[in-house]
Amino acid sequence: MSTPDFIRTIRAAAGQQLLWLPGVTAVVFDDEGRVLLGRRADTGKWAVVGGMPDPGEQPAACAVREVHEETGVRCVAERVVLVQALKPTTFPNGDVCQFMDITIRCRAVGGEARVNDDESLEVGWFDVDALPELDEFGLFRIKQAMSDEPTWFDPTT
Repeated sequence: MSTPDFIRTIRAAAGQQLLWLPGVTAVVFDDEGRVLLGRRADTGKWAVVGGMPDPGEQPAACAVREVHEETGVRCVAERVVLVQALKPTTFPNGDVCQFMDITIRCRAVGGEARVNDDESLEVGWFDVDALPELDEFGLFRIKQAMSDEPTWFDPTT
């Protein structure tokens, strides 16, 4: 995953200290009910599509943009699935980030699923009952996107 220019600018002043950042995850379904996944170049693992919005970019626009940039699939955002503050992540270079993830259910409307940038090794459509190995992050978001429940958020304690 390449670091956006605006983050490089912030890092030049902030160093490696914790940055609180927005993140967007897109759970994309096609007309057959299959879900779109990419096998990440950085970890080699299958995952749902996601990324960071550019400054001023709306979450839904970010989801649509990230899906197209990474997979070649055109989609429309349908609804917010969940909002969740994630745990801080320390990257191999020592930078620390914590993301507020907004997950959006999307519907494919065109394009062909393919590796469309350097962030993925493979891209494909999967039946939800025959998914490749996914981490809990992806599985939970797919489950929530398939439900008709209201937007999920971590309840206050």
